[in-house]
Amino acid sequence: MEQYTAQDFKKGQPRWCPGCGDHFFLASLHKAMAELGIPPHETAVISGIGCSSRLPYYVNAYAMQTIHGRAAAISTGVKVTNPNLTVWQISGDGDGLAIGGNHFIHAMRRNVDLNMILLNNRIYGLTKGQYSPTSPRGFVSKSSPYGTVEDPFRPAELCFGARGHFFARSVANDGAETVNILKAAYQHKGASVCEILQNCVIFNNGAYDPIYTKDGRKKNAIYVRHGEPLVFGENNEYGLKQEGFGIKVVKIGEDDITMNDILVHDAHCEDNTLQLKLAMMGDGDGFPVALGVIRDVPAPTYDESVNAQIEELKGKKSYHSFAELLETNDTWEVK
Repeated sequence: MEQYTAQDFKKGQPRWCPGCGDHFFLASLHKAMAELGIPPHETAVISGIGCSSRLPYYVNAYAMQTIHGRAAAISTGVKVTNPNLTVWQISGDGDGLAIGGNHFIHAMRRNVDLNMILLNNRIYGLTKGQYSPTSPRGFVSKSSPYGTVEDPFRPAELCFGARGHFFARSVANDGAETVNILKAAYQHKGASVCEILQNCVIFNNGAYDPIYTKDGRKKNAIYVRHGEPLVFGENNEYGLKQEGFGIKVVKIGEDDITMNDILVHDAHCEDNTLQLKLAMMGDGDGFPVALGVIRDVPAPTYDESVNAQIEELKGKKSYHSFAELLETNDTWEVK
């Protein structure tokens, strides 16, 4: 297999604000693509509209910036018509979950083999600072000067509710973990969602301040790894323990708590109950924000199923081309 470097996938000069999380994510995507070793001519990057949706211009691959909210629909068409392409769909929280929300849930439900990237800064950046579907209740913005009175979408909850089989999360400036989840998303056959948490330095700076530094993540985040105990803290002194139908934070060594009491992460469990609880933690509820691959369960994919159905039906037909189809019916010669 040919060896690639991140430079092989770079193209153009990114036009984002200095410090924007899109810069961090783009660097991680280039690196992940190089480590996966999929040639540029077997890769497609497709986006909708928004700041993050400029990303296809900066990747040396087949690339298309489409129309607002339609990235998932067009990505589905690309994957079904050319199953050999690796398709990366890039959407922001507005493009992907507002006008594109219906396409998002149905791509999940169908389990199309897409790598769906949701760059979530909880704001409309391109149109200059309106609240988005992921902005928290009470959020003050140009379109909600007295605070929004809406409850936000939680991307993980939406993904799981649409019967999604893969969900992962990272912080944009955590390059190593972002590369890890992108590679895991590629390895998963089916619709994979990677939520990338990032600040908009102009209109929503500080949205993820508690976990936007390495020290902050040690205190306020938990890296979940399949088959490993769910521990966190500066010295892994805290863990997650099951309590009834819920989970709680405990300190190891206190109140007779040992490692045997700590939950072990199972990303491959078909029942998503605990995975959803992990994905919904954080946001000031006393729990850490879960980072890493939270759910990764195999299931039949839409594109493979469609193409298998086509091949099966072709084998049962007496014709195999349009010309042969015409010849199966009565014909007339006009002179």
